[in-house]
Amino acid sequence: MDKILLEEIYEKEAQLIKRIKSFNKVLVAFSGGVDSTYLLAVAFQVLGRNCHAVFASGPMISSQEEKDALALAEHYNFPLEVIGIDVLAIKEFRDNLPNRCYFCKKKLFELFLELNQRTEKGTVIEGTNASDAQDYRPGRIALQELGIISPLLEVGLTKAEIRVLSERRNLPTWNKPSMACLASRVPFGDPITAELLQRIAQAETILHQKGYAECRVRVHGDIARIEIPKDDFSKFVQECSEITIPMLTLGFRFITLDLSGLCSGSLNPILQEASL
Repeated sequence: MDKILLEEIYEKEAQLIKRIKSFNKVLVAFSGGVDSTYLLAVAFQVLGRNCHAVFASGPMISSQEEKDALALAEHYNFPLEVIGIDVLAIKEFRDNLPNRCYFCKKKLFELFLELNQRTEKGTVIEGTNASDAQDYRPGRIALQELGIISPLLEVGLTKAEIRVLSERRNLPTWNKPSMACLASRVPFGDPITAELLQRIAQAETILHQKGYAECRVRVHGDIARIEIPKDDFSKFVQECSEITIPMLTLGFRFITLDLSGLCSGSLNPILQEASL
């Protein structure tokens, strides 16, 4: 990478460190993804035991993602508390409204704020970055309403820059594929159930076990629409029966491969078109 660009990235990290120091104590919303892991690593380095983390456990993430996140926190000795949340108790989440993430995020961070109030762990911060500002993120409104701080966004760090800085710190998440709530695989308006989220997690586990680190299984009724990078298409065609047969046992009637390839937030344009 160009030396000048690297210097700009390092300067942003210096600003981030300065910002975190200003809090004295923080409670970091940790998911095990690229952004929150980097934020937590920096905060822990800067504040030591005045830095704590909180992880939300619930049906919106796969059991493997939770296992990996907790193992990561244990490896780095990050002080971590796990809070369970029943997102399916949120009607707007179950109904899968276009602003579903707003209601889920609001409930989630209300729980974090309650924990913080009881234990006085400091300012609640989370890992939204500058790249996220270009995407459809109704949950950001909830964060703003609750006064949650997003230091990565404040200093202008993008996802690509966070990966560079994470690799520099030897964080194993530096090249981890982007994560997303399992509900993001369901078109808006289609009801979300625990059984559906579990089927999605199981379907994506089948792909992960076959070596597809980056993948999504979008569900349209009884159709499972697989999104993987186009570079993986040849591999997929050669072993498709090893993937489709176990997926059919999950209750899908049709298994399809999206020829557009992997696209984060691919269901969002449907919403945007409907709002025109």
